[in-house]
Amino acid sequence: MSSTTSALTLLREKPFFLLLLGRVLSSIAYQIGAVCIGWQIYALTHSAYALGLAGLAQFTPQAVLTFAAGHAADRYPRQRVLQICQLAEAAAASFMAVFTFFHWLTVPEIFGAVIILSGARAFGTPASAAMLPGTVPESYLSRATALSSGTFQAATIVGPALGGFAYAALPALPYAMMTALWLAATAANGGILLTRPVAGRPPPDWSTLFAGAAFVWRDSALLGALSLDLFAVLLGGAAGLFPIYARDILHTGAWGVGLLRGAIAAGALLTTIILTGHHFTRGTGRRMFAGVIVFGAATIIFGISRNLAVSLIALFIMGAADTISVVIRMSLVQLRTPDDMRGRVSAINYLFINASNNLGDFESGIAAGLMGAIPAVIFGGVGCILVALAWAKFFPALTRVDRLE
Repeated sequence: MSSTTSALTLLREKPFFLLLLGRVLSSIAYQIGAVCIGWQIYALTHSAYALGLAGLAQFTPQAVLTFAAGHAADRYPRQRVLQICQLAEAAAASFMAVFTFFHWLTVPEIFGAVIILSGARAFGTPASAAMLPGTVPESYLSRATALSSGTFQAATIVGPALGGFAYAALPALPYAMMTALWLAATAANGGILLTRPVAGRPPPDWSTLFAGAAFVWRDSALLGALSLDLFAVLLGGAAGLFPIYARDILHTGAWGVGLLRGAIAAGALLTTIILTGHHFTRGTGRRMFAGVIVFGAATIIFGISRNLAVSLIALFIMGAADTISVVIRMSLVQLRTPDDMRGRVSAINYLFINASNNLGDFESGIAAGLMGAIPAVIFGGVGCILVALAWAKFFPALTRVDRLE
């Protein structure tokens, strides 16, 4: 089946289409914020440490709320949880729009808004992920995962570009755009009727609250996949330093941050287009490790490059390699988890993802402050490769995963 045919078949499923639309709108808003918030913090502080603290401010609410968020996704209507979160995100974005327009916004207020956005995302992300298997036939799940990942990457191309140019035109404009996008996503998710609703409503006690963590701990392949992504991206992620690279190394403006993020997304998007029409039939676990190693090598190339074209090519390769790992990990999580636990397991999954991304930004900021941006990125790329080699030895069950079934 071709990629185009698979995509059209999936989009005919109305619940999946509405879920996908809501994800696209929300992802574009998030990516606009990722560019503008980081750029605004660096413009006000000129500090790599401040960029690192922004990553910590994003991670902390997600870490604190993970177990409660997963339980909420399994106990309450998932689309309603998602809508409430998107309304909270719209409120925070509108606050930043107004305060930026009148030149009232300070760095502490930016961090406060980031904490609200992160807390809402902590509840919304597992609810959205747990909804996906109920919107498509199970035989299409891996392709639906790839298509969903592809639309996120498309948003990662569009969002940073919109954010960078909008901020250059009027600093308050991107935040107003984020508000409108999250309100539209709320409306799209309101029309979803799940064909396979949640099977059970677990009582609110400690055993059910932490059941997702226990489930992941017992499954060696799942634990290996999630922790591999955590430590590889924690060390190899360079996105938190894009404002420094754009301004001080590659000598571009705010639009350069969007361009760098867009290059990663372009590589990821091409890979997801391919994976939408094709699935791994052999050696799935080994492909995941290979993707992480290529990601680390491309990170090293980006770190040493002072040429914009070379940097964009390296980031394109990073995005393509990372997507292989993402699709395999997300498919494993959905296929190996019963529906009544998908919210809690998805919350653990996204805790690992957000820890790798946001703590990765924190680690990159601190390392760049201590040794400089270029050595920090090179060190991270080398660490990413070493983690992949170590995990292949520590988690043989993951290397033996052959098919996504």
